[in-house]
Amino acid sequence: MSSEPALLYEFSLQSTVRFGLALPLATHSAIDMSKWVIEAENLRKTFAWTPVVDEVSCRIGAGEIVGIFGPNGAGKTTCLRLLATLLRPSAGTLRLFNDDPYRPSVRRRLGFLGHDSFLYPDLTPIENLSFYGRAYGVSDLKERIDLTLEQIGLRDWRDTPVRAFSRGMEQRLALARALFHEPDLLLLDEPYTGLDARGVATLQATLGRAKEQKKTIVLTTHDFALGLPLCDRALILQRGRICWESTGRLPSVQEFVEIYLAKTQSSALQTPNSGLRTPNS
Repeated sequence: MSSEPALLYEFSLQSTVRFGLALPLATHSAIDMSKWVIEAENLRKTFAWTPVVDEVSCRIGAGEIVGIFGPNGAGKTTCLRLLATLLRPSAGTLRLFNDDPYRPSVRRRLGFLGHDSFLYPDLTPIENLSFYGRAYGVSDLKERIDLTLEQIGLRDWRDTPVRAFSRGMEQRLALARALFHEPDLLLLDEPYTGLDARGVATLQATLGRAKEQKKTIVLTTHDFALGLPLCDRALILQRGRICWESTGRLPSVQEFVEIYLAKTQSSALQTPNSGLRTPNS
């Protein structure tokens, strides 16, 4: 193994050891490919005539967990925002749950966690979750809020305005906000960002529960050791296009590092901040 893959693989292993996690491995038996949750055909999104997502096509089945990996600037966030109906494609077609993705009844089935928390900074966790809970018609609201704040470790901060939170605390509450209405499709953009060991453990437990409930999850992350073992399928995005997709058995972290570096090498050489994490980055 060359030095760069070795460093990246070592860092990925250190992530798992550091957080003390026993990650749930992906199992394929729960995936119902006869019920497509996402059907994207030749999706394209341009900004100032520059393609950011370029001819992306994929189908994702009910209960499937798919990881989208790629260097910074590859189009991962834009791709997730298209799937979340926060952006409209410049070309191509998208169907969610075999329906028009922009219908309110379809959008209610989505949960999105992005770089913006979509939390109101002057409101407390209770007030934020109450607002979203009422918007989605969540029943037993008080009990659900109490349980949620306990699960994410923010019970003692329940009456504190979000603007006083650390980045990790805000990220935990944003994840709770995305999951609060029990969506069928979770779209998670860099969900591990800013989380400490407890936050990562909470997220892994939450995703494990969602997996048991047959939720469909699409996530992006640069942390292979945390994200890859959760997935049933992995995609590598480079310059807005899918340049690699797993088939059959998902590769190990070590194997995936080799594949990732081979597929993104030209992008990494041309882009100073390629998104590859090493112990010194």
